[in-house]
Amino acid sequence: MSMSNSSSVRAQWTAKQNKLFEQALAVYDKDTPDRWSNIARAVGGKSADEVRHYYLLLEEDVKHIESGKVPFPAYRCPAAGYQADRMRHLRI
Repeated sequence: MSMSNSSSVRAQWTAKQNKLFEQALAVYDKDTPDRWSNIARAVGGKSADEVRHYYLLLEEDVKHIESGKVPFPAYRCPAAGYQADRMRHLRI
């Protein structure tokens, strides 16, 4: 699957569905009978095949991250910016 296809699949999931999916994964482990059907019911609006496919996409993401193919984002420390602003005001 190409990155654009996997991105479009992810875009079809709401933040709420994604959170419900994560919670359901914690409840229904790999040994649970009818795991994907149970997770689909917990998520709502998705089939067992759709949640299984979504899981496989997430596994691919993890593999890419662990292999170093995904760079870490350049986080900006908001506390440092706040501290600099505060120091600037104290000098006045």
